Amino acid sequence: MPSFSKILPVSRRSLLKTAGAGVAAAATMGLPTRLFAQDVLKVAAVYTVPVEQQWAGRIHQAANAAKERGDIEYVYSENTSNNDYERVMREYCEAGHKLILGEVFGVEDAARQVARDYPDVAFLMGSSFKEDPDVPNFAPFDNYIQDASYLTGIIAGAMSETKNFGMVGGYPIPEVNRLMHAFMAGVKESAPDAKFQVAFIGSWFDPPKAKETAFAQIDAGADVMYAERFGVSDAAKERSILAIGNVIDTQADYPETVVASALWHFEPTLDKAIAEVKAGTFTAADYGVYSFMKEGGCSIAPLGTFEGKVSAETMAMVAEKEAAIKDGSFTVEINDEEPKSS
Repeated sequence: MPSFSKILPVSRRSLLKTAGAGVAAAATMGLPTRLFAQDVLKVAAVYTVPVEQQWAGRIHQAANAAKERGDIEYVYSENTSNNDYERVMREYCEAGHKLILGEVFGVEDAARQVARDYPDVAFLMGSSFKEDPDVPNFAPFDNYIQDASYLTGIIAGAMSETKNFGMVGGYPIPEVNRLMHAFMAGVKESAPDAKFQVAFIGSWFDPPKAKETAFAQIDAGADVMYAERFGVSDAAKERSILAIGNVIDTQADYPETVVASALWHFEPTLDKAIAEVKAGTFTAADYGVYSFMKEGGCSIAPLGTFEGKVSAETMAMVAEKEAAIKDGSFTVEINDEEPKSS
């Protein structure tokens, strides 16, 4: 799920399709060789939230791992407002960084214009939109972890007594919607009569508001919470019910609350981009596919303190579905429409 504060909900507007002649040539002839002139790649990231936030944190973790291997040099800016985002991107380009990471859900057009202006720089950016051949050095990604979310739903359905599930998200954009739908589909595998309470708090980082919203859903009968945002697991812990985590594993902080989590692993996405930039073959492509389970981009966190508390029958179902996802015989539906309470 994306992770940024202080942005407005995203509308699907048309992308600008005009580009300079130089960029048009790049689209047909490939990126300039300047893109891969560095042995140790200079990478910069621009985050709109603190790196402690789960979505940005997974990107930050992967970048630090590549840095520790000696593959890249890495710097970053956090808490960057949308109004300042373009300026920070340009400053990193001017400083010689050849791969820029970030999330441009609130600044799509401006970010792609920066890419047009710096055709010798590669941009790997979280985005609701698809790749654009007119901007060949701009590749979108997304945390397509619907596979893991579906599997956590199977566990949640089996652990619920009321079959009433609370779900608190940031904004109803595709990046959130698809994970909620996948979770709901998984729940129905083990609890066909499930009911869902769905709410969005209008923020990417407002734990108090998420907690307050979760309390309302618990008061309305939910006994398992889908914690898409920080704050939801706190509410579940205070009310002694269960929660399902998203993107990162927080069970160490909530050992009696978080029964399972869908984990996002950004390493396959970033490592692919680093290799392509160094080879001079980076181009406009959908990097979201590297978040799929079969690519190693997502997984279920270990059950930890809940090991043995989830029935063997349920875990057998999870194992069967996981194997089918990985071998391609089963595909979790990607539904980007806004989920509704039912």
